[in-house]
Amino acid sequence: MRTQVGIIGAGPSGLLLSQLLHLQGIDSIVLERQTMKHVLSRIRAGVLEMGTVDLLHKAGVGKRMNKESRVHEGLDIVARDKRCRIDLEKLSGGKVVTIYGQTELTRDLVDARRASKGKLVYEAGDVDIHDIDSDSPRLSYLKDGKTFEIVCDFIIGCDGYHGVSRKQIPENILNEFERSYPFAWLGMLSETKPVSNELIYVSHERGFALCSQRSETLSRYYLQCQLDEKLEAWSDERFWQELGRRLPEETANRLETGPSLEKSITPLRSFVAEPMQYGRLMLAGDAAHIVPPTGAKGLNLAASDIHYCSNALIEYYRNNNKEGLNNYSTNCLQRVWKAERFSWWMTNLLHNFADDSPFEKRLREAELNYLIESEAAQRVLAENYTGLPY
Repeated sequence: MRTQVGIIGAGPSGLLLSQLLHLQGIDSIVLERQTMKHVLSRIRAGVLEMGTVDLLHKAGVGKRMNKESRVHEGLDIVARDKRCRIDLEKLSGGKVVTIYGQTELTRDLVDARRASKGKLVYEAGDVDIHDIDSDSPRLSYLKDGKTFEIVCDFIIGCDGYHGVSRKQIPENILNEFERSYPFAWLGMLSETKPVSNELIYVSHERGFALCSQRSETLSRYYLQCQLDEKLEAWSDERFWQELGRRLPEETANRLETGPSLEKSITPLRSFVAEPMQYGRLMLAGDAAHIVPPTGAKGLNLAASDIHYCSNALIEYYRNNNKEGLNNYSTNCLQRVWKAERFSWWMTNLLHNFADDSPFEKRLREAELNYLIESEAAQRVLAENYTGLPY
């Protein structure tokens, strides 16, 4: 087989890139090792920056999002019984965030690619990359007991942290930066009315908590927990009780409880790989970087990668302009590191660290107080939370 762009990974990044290229007449094939059902069942982030929303509209997949999403103009920070609403729209110069689950976003992209007869290969096993430093790199994979090969102009790795793509960059060229945090998030999805119209971030002596949502009837809640926690130890009743302890009393009294639809424990970590390209290979999303979810940047960073990647490929095929391709890694990483900084800052600000000294605890309290009392500090948060410009 022959295509112009081979894409590994049928998550939001790979599907969005394929759709954007299709609209410009550029051919692509997307390989995914999982089943479509598995991909569409993954519960992930749901806070979208305006740049991400604009990119989805550009890809022609914004109709259902417009109808079913919720626009948030602010969020609440609660710290030691002090509550502060961050007016995102006012402080960022008119920017807001949109609440729309990644599962739904992925479904919209799958529907768009299938409607356009897009080439999506699910259950593609043993995917491998060949001749990445040549003008005709190749992808090979196993499907239904047969081996297939795709000759490409470019290969885009949207296959996550554990995928094959990043491993193609030689060890003497690849630099990896990483930090693991000494705690995890216990998350629960429930078919209950959200406790608030906007997100609530809580810094509490018992640990961090987050009240989020997917719709008017679907809530997503998180609790800071130990890395070695066992999911089976957390009954629904225990989760609701602990969440109520960490929320302000008036908020806890409004909390609607019910059976969980899904529960998971997610360790928090920061990771960046440099460079994000080698030869005819470009990395995007979790294949190149991971952020702790505190700043709601994971999906949005992946979207910004696709912004730079799609523009570079379109310019190359339309005008034989290689500038975007040559500068892809540099352009992406400028934004990546700023988002990494913000996510690291939010995580350190709102969580409890068991090994903190009394001095460090006092500094955290002082910074939270400064954020609550200073419009300048709130403006910095709003600017970053709603998304820095591309």
